[in-house]
Amino acid sequence: MEYKKLVEVYEKLESTTKKLEKRDILAKLFRETPDENLYQIVLLSQGIVFPKFTGYELGMATQMMIKAISISTGFTSTEVEEKFKETGDLGLTAEILIKNKKQVTLIKKTLTVLKVFTNLREVATTTGPGSQDRKIRLVAELLNSAEPKEGKYIVRTILGELRIGVAEGLIRDAIAYAFLIPKGVKEEDAIQAVDYAWNILSDFGEVAVLCKEKGLEGLKNVKPVLGRPIQVMLGIKAESIEEVLKRHPVVIVEFKYDGMRMQIHKKGEKVWIFTRRLEEVTKQFPDVVETVKNHVKAEECIIEGEGWPIDKQTGKPLPFQKLSQRIQRKYDIERMAKEIPVQLNLFDIVYLNGEVLFNKPLKERIKLLEEIVEEVPMKIQIAERIISSDIKEIEEFYHKALSLKQEGIMIKNPESPYIFGRHVGGWYKIKPTMETLDLVIVGAEWGEGSRAKWLSSYILAVRDPDTGEFLTCGMMGTGLTEEQFQEMTERLKPLIEREEGRVVWVRPEIVVEVSYQEIQKSPKYTSGFALRFPRLVRVRTDKGPEEADTIDRLKMLFESQGKFG
Repeated sequence: MEYKKLVEVYEKLESTTKKLEKRDILAKLFRETPDENLYQIVLLSQGIVFPKFTGYELGMATQMMIKAISISTGFTSTEVEEKFKETGDLGLTAEILIKNKKQVTLIKKTLTVLKVFTNLREVATTTGPGSQDRKIRLVAELLNSAEPKEGKYIVRTILGELRIGVAEGLIRDAIAYAFLIPKGVKEEDAIQAVDYAWNILSDFGEVAVLCKEKGLEGLKNVKPVLGRPIQVMLGIKAESIEEVLKRHPVVIVEFKYDGMRMQIHKKGEKVWIFTRRLEEVTKQFPDVVETVKNHVKAEECIIEGEGWPIDKQTGKPLPFQKLSQRIQRKYDIERMAKEIPVQLNLFDIVYLNGEVLFNKPLKERIKLLEEIVEEVPMKIQIAERIISSDIKEIEEFYHKALSLKQEGIMIKNPESPYIFGRHVGGWYKIKPTMETLDLVIVGAEWGEGSRAKWLSSYILAVRDPDTGEFLTCGMMGTGLTEEQFQEMTERLKPLIEREEGRVVWVRPEIVVEVSYQEIQKSPKYTSGFALRFPRLVRVRTDKGPEEADTIDRLKMLFESQGKFG
């Protein structure tokens, strides 16, 4: 399949804001795509070439991309930079410069989807000495053969800025409309089946191929693959304990640990550990791996819990930031494991020795979990919990959690199946009343005076769930220590995509929890709102940008202040 066919679809998607129109455009594309290209097309429609859980990313630094455009068009890097300053879009810059190439390509091949996909996968996986030059050559090779519009979307794909307004929900619906609904499957059943398979496989490309080949039953019969993370069940925020008890007279109440959620897969002697973002962190936690091998008595299982950093002398919990040091660690892992030991607090099991447990009630899943876990102080235990219908008893348990410096409590319906994502009727979280927002850093500003060497003011954004874009809502420069300013600068530097004087714009990857005094309307930011006096609470290393708070939640919090004009 020629790449220009996909580019034509990109153009159509970019030209409309209507969700149903976008869905139908994608469904037609998927339906008409040859079998051998379907997997590639579905991923490229999301602007990726690997599923997110693999950890491979296309991201290239802006300067590397400028060099690739320069090599392929004959313009100098300085000329490319000048044009980029004019357009503000490196993809559009590539389109203009390819159209006005200074050098003629002697051997120009028609770009295929396979060629683009293959080169981009190599860009994502190339590492080691000389890798930057190799990446630049791979991109320049594509741009040499690209038509202007093809070049635009190749560059945008690599930079993670496809700008076609396609979020995961649209891909899901398009797969259903491409392969199930035309065969008479009800819309609700079709979307539900695609969603189920996606939650297990975490790869829409694979889901689309399976849907086309095996239909509805093929999707319904998908089972977890040990070593590949599944999407997790999440709690929704409840206003009060009373609110939950009105819905569920008897509840299971657990500590909401201030740790890292761990999804743990075990197959014989092999153990994998994933975060709630589905990132694999097995290598960073060799102590947890050994604990699971020795004290989880199951040949195969998928269990969930919170990894909790503890003081090795007292056994008391340490701040989450201590654990984040281990998550980011690439060297001295064994030493860090001894310095900051982790206690595993398990709360669920979804797969046991070949049996899928999603539809079993929570109370039954907990019994199965208890049967296979051998508790060891300071290493592994079943999460502390009570079963109660007494509001006073639950409040006492809540205060106990807070006194131990935990986030709060989780209140769970004992009859609840395991439901992927956030759904009413399953899990609820109760935390102290001050509302915070989980926001994405999309830009920053170099400091002045003693802070001149740091990026010390951060542009914050909420997520638009319909388009996947990030909308700015404020700037934060307080709540960080000197050490944190330095650490944040080091994390942001590799993400810089462009610079405008002292302001830099970065790839949206880092999520921060932010407190604030109030929310105001403001035309200054693209969300239409501004946070007054935003302050850092913590860096959310357990969350990705796709889990940041949405513009809808920002509006809701604004309205809850009683400010409607």
